[in-house]
Amino acid sequence: MRLVPRSLFGQVVFVTVVAVVASQLVVAWLLLDERARLAQRLWGDQAAQRIAGFISALDEASPAERTRIIGTTGLRPAHASLEEPWRPSTADPPSEAISFLAKLRKELPRPFELQILVLAPDWPPALPHATAGAPVSPPADESRRRRVAVQARLRDGSVLTLRHALPPPYEVPTRLLAAVALLIAVTGALAAWTVRRLTRPLGTLARAARGLASNLDQPPLPEAGPAEVATAAASFNRMQQDLKRNLETRSQALAAVSHDLRLPITRIRLRIERLDDESTREAIESDLVEMDRMIGDTLEFLRAGHSGEQPARIDVNALVESVAEDMRALGCQINTHGEARVPLLARGQAVRRCLGNLVDNARRYGGGAVDLTVQDETDRLEFIVEDRGPGIPEAERERVFEPYVRLETSRARHTGGTGLGLAIARAIARGHGGDVALESREGGGLRAVLKFPRQRSRHINAGAATVGARA
Repeated sequence: MRLVPRSLFGQVVFVTVVAVVASQLVVAWLLLDERARLAQRLWGDQAAQRIAGFISALDEASPAERTRIIGTTGLRPAHASLEEPWRPSTADPPSEAISFLAKLRKELPRPFELQILVLAPDWPPALPHATAGAPVSPPADESRRRRVAVQARLRDGSVLTLRHALPPPYEVPTRLLAAVALLIAVTGALAAWTVRRLTRPLGTLARAARGLASNLDQPPLPEAGPAEVATAAASFNRMQQDLKRNLETRSQALAAVSHDLRLPITRIRLRIERLDDESTREAIESDLVEMDRMIGDTLEFLRAGHSGEQPARIDVNALVESVAEDMRALGCQINTHGEARVPLLARGQAVRRCLGNLVDNARRYGGGAVDLTVQDETDRLEFIVEDRGPGIPEAERERVFEPYVRLETSRARHTGGTGLGLAIARAIARGHGGDVALESREGGGLRAVLKFPRQRSRHINAGAATVGARA
């Protein structure tokens, strides 16, 4: 499972959120650590100072003055007693109690015999004589704080017992965690919104680049966004215009070449009529017909996918029936299956040529029996052409789409063809955003699958004309 997304938007947002989370966690840890240190000083150090001062005052006072000091101190009421005996320790005190006792020893002016005892939950919360003179106030929440008794042996042998509540276990404040989580969420949302604004033009540029091969007439990209993205969009628009000009120039050159090549062929045909040798005249005429077909196929291949024909809605079922009728006129046994539910937005003549080339290829080399199936899916339209011929080896199925490639075993010279039929079909399909693939037919033979995407069909105007089968 990939934790880091692959898209630029996802990666920038991921890095931003991770950086924010890490920084906030560090800041929160420092804040909580400082808060814990402050609480320790307030609950531990200051309490130890007050208790040490209280012990020293009672140690220096006479027995009569000790009762007065306990009764007249201005500190909050707490538990203090001079009547309890020195209690034997029954268990080792916890670490926080030992730490507090060490702080207390440091604050005393002279060494005292001290001990700290952990009080049981049923220890009386107050002595009968407890007054306002205690140095330590009772905790607000006894259940969360460990209560202890500090006993100090005074110089005359009296035992002073003071009840004290150690600091409660430190807990991370919920409000702080909620504030950090809210800050992370707001920062992440703001980062996602900002990065989306910056990367949206890149997505538009990528979609335009994918559709450039099939539609050079698509509208230019808006040259907006960050300076780098706007520059890339402007460069893309200039590249699109240059490609259009180059293709228009090539089309004009192709038209001129077609005209210039066919004129000599026409003159030769007129001149061979004067030949007396019938067999020689027929042989030359056959060569001229083949030359004319090669010129036409070559020009068609060079124009495939880039003709000046505009896309329109095609009646697919009528187109299939028209191609089937043409093949039957050539002696092909063709059966059609399936139908299209809605028209296809495409260049009608180009699609007809593409499908016709595949069916004619199956007629020539597939034994004469051909099945043509239409499968209409939500996102694509498929034409499946199946024959019962010798098929094509799997290693050669991509090579036959190259121009002028003919397999000797099944594409012999006497069968006709220039080796451009499949190349033209694939160029037309890819010019529409689709493709052509060859597969083995179950039971023997070849299976050609022609796919056209239907994405652009969603953008057809309701009033667009539908192209018929023989448009």
